[in-house]
Amino acid sequence: MPSVARKLLELIRFSHTIFALPFALLAAALAWADEPFRWPDLAGVLLCMVFARSAAMAFNRVADRHIDARNPRTVARHLPAGTLSVAVVWGFTLLCCAAFVAATLLFQLRDPANPWPLYLSGPVLLFVLGYSLAKRFTSLAHFWLGAALMLAPVAAWIAIRGFVDMPVPLLLGGAVAFWVSGFDILYACQDAKFDTETGLHSVPARFGVRASLRIAAVCHAVMFGMLVGLYFASPHLSGVFVAGLVAVGALLVYEHSLVRADDLTRVNRAFFHVNGVISIGLLAVVLVQLAVR
Repeated sequence: MPSVARKLLELIRFSHTIFALPFALLAAALAWADEPFRWPDLAGVLLCMVFARSAAMAFNRVADRHIDARNPRTVARHLPAGTLSVAVVWGFTLLCCAAFVAATLLFQLRDPANPWPLYLSGPVLLFVLGYSLAKRFTSLAHFWLGAALMLAPVAAWIAIRGFVDMPVPLLLGGAVAFWVSGFDILYACQDAKFDTETGLHSVPARFGVRASLRIAAVCHAVMFGMLVGLYFASPHLSGVFVAGLVAVGALLVYEHSLVRADDLTRVNRAFFHVNGVISIGLLAVVLVQLAVR
């Protein structure tokens, strides 16, 4: 059993929760600036994020197992390699879906009059899981993934404050959407040839690697613009957040300097390392900002 649990964590790349979770916590921190902090809210945000992402990643591996088996870059993944069974991964997916819905009930411990987390749990799950099928019919799959991760900060805000002062979570969510879409396009450049040969849809397969790098850069420029908009929309952000924005801009420039059309060997460094620093760094900046305001 410990071996199966370890393999499941590897399957869903549990460590990659670092990309979306800090933004959900960032939105929650801004919401708590105007609402009393309560531990059930924090537990709800953490559990919902972990279970939703785990369900989505596990479903992605099941849906893509035959594609992964044909791709030299992914053939060693657990399902193509046979180190986990489809039944086990399906069971894990359904368990995470059920746990996600159950975790939304934590928010009603604080505010029984806010049933939205429970009501929206089903549509959110369907949208997040649906990303795994998107590349079979649209090159906009990267933006579907971005929109799916956008739900993390928006949902965290709604769970804590309801539909109040929505420009703040929508700007933060929009920044997440374009940030994720941009770095997913960068990552997909590795599979441009494979996607073209197998009839899968992606921005690199449709427009080529060189143009895709430019599209990813535009996405990240839009992300930066939305973070600037967040600064003006939230009354709780000031100089510390501006300093953080400067650092984020520098990191985005560095990320794009790592990847060239004729050299994709540093995509993983750009994808995992730089983006991890951006997400955790922004959360840290906002927490410091709220502490010193």
